Amino acid sequence: MEQQTLGQRIREERLKLNWTQEQLAEKVYLSTAYIGQIERGERSLTLDNLVAVANQLGVTVDYLLSDSVTPKDDRFNDLWRQLINNRSEEEKELAINMVKLMFGYLDAASGKDPSCE
Repeated sequence: MEQQTLGQRIREERLKLNWTQEQLAEKVYLSTAYIGQIERGERSLTLDNLVAVANQLGVTVDYLLSDSVTPKDDRFNDLWRQLINNRSEEEKELAINMVKLMFGYLDAASGKDPSCE
C-alpha cells in the first residue's frame, strides 16, 4: 500500500475541516508527531487507528484507501460486472443461482467435491 497517498488524503481531509495535526491527534488519542509521520507517509496506521481517523474526519476508510489499493486486474470480474450492470436485484439473484447450479453440475460431472474448496 502506498503510505504517502494515504497520508496525503488524510491531510487533505484534515485541512478541509481547518484542523491542525494537534487537533486531529487529540480527537483520535494519538500523538501529534505520529499524525505528522502518517501524513508524510513515514508510518502506517493500525486498522483501529485508521477507522478512528476516518470517523473523526467524517469519511469512510474506503475513501481514504481508494488511491492506495490497486485492484487486481481480473477480466472475469470485469465481464461479470458488465453482464449484471443495470439489472434488477431479482435478475442478479437469478443469475447467481443459475451459476451456482451450473457449477454444481460441473462439479458432479467431474467428481469434484465442492465442499473441499
